[in-house]
Amino acid sequence: MWLFRRSKNGPSGFSSSTTAEEVTHGIDASALTAIVTGASSGIGVETARVLALRGAHVIMAVRNMTAGRAVKDAIVKENHDAKVEVMELDLSSMASVGKFATEFNSLDLPLNILINNAGVGTSFKLSEDNIELVFATNHLGHFLLTELLLETMKNTACQSNIEGRIINLSSDLHKFSYDEGIRFDKLNDELGYNIWKSYSQSKLANILHANELARCLKEDGVQVTANSLHPGAVATNIFRNTFLSGFVSTLGKLVFKNAQQGASTTCYIALHPNVKGVSGEYFEDNNISKSDPKAQDTELAKKLWDFSMKLIHHA
Repeated sequence: MWLFRRSKNGPSGFSSSTTAEEVTHGIDASALTAIVTGASSGIGVETARVLALRGAHVIMAVRNMTAGRAVKDAIVKENHDAKVEVMELDLSSMASVGKFATEFNSLDLPLNILINNAGVGTSFKLSEDNIELVFATNHLGHFLLTELLLETMKNTACQSNIEGRIINLSSDLHKFSYDEGIRFDKLNDELGYNIWKSYSQSKLANILHANELARCLKEDGVQVTANSLHPGAVATNIFRNTFLSGFVSTLGKLVFKNAQQGASTTCYIALHPNVKGVSGEYFEDNNISKSDPKAQDTELAKKLWDFSMKLIHHA
């Protein structure tokens, strides 16, 4: 069950209790540039901190610039050699995603690692693009961001001969999506909306996106991988604006991982040499795990890909 942690080490030598610093111990990431979305709160903060600690040039892509700058200041205060920048990104807005990608690409920086970390959970709302907000933020914004940065990642991998890695943060809650998996025809249906199932649907989409992207990258023969992961049950503020916030806060003290443990699987996939060449996999507790059968449905993945392409091109 997704609430409970496994403390026994898996094949990787790590477990649910391992921290992000521990899984990256001794790794030199000074040649790498990484983008981390949602790096101003939750496990995104720890992810950015540890990547910077290992020498990576970290771009924090955040909606709240004030919070982002505060996190950057804290990282630099702890590690004076940290290479960290903050850029504005609202994943619920396709215009904002496009603006971020244009600005990043204009910097002429390499891009080795893209961590699609940000996420929200909320009662029914529509984005400025008239798309259900949780799906728009958690899946579609990251889908568009990845598309707009993919050429830069491919070029970086080709020129540097260093494997590029794309990482989608999902959740074991993907197993509790709507019966049909993705509500293609009822995406904006407020009447049938369920806050848990909506969030779960977006997390299912994160895995399907990574799997189909991995298939396309393999087909193209490029040195870029795509994987997804369940960070574990971590007490973050994803549900802060809902009736679930008190439940998450109370339960979190009892059974959830802390941020250091919650960021470990992300950092493991991003930096560890054991993951080289691994693509299209679902990770949990720093080891390859098994996702729900819906998440492994190649036809559903292709349908979601085509559906997402139509949405971003008709916005």
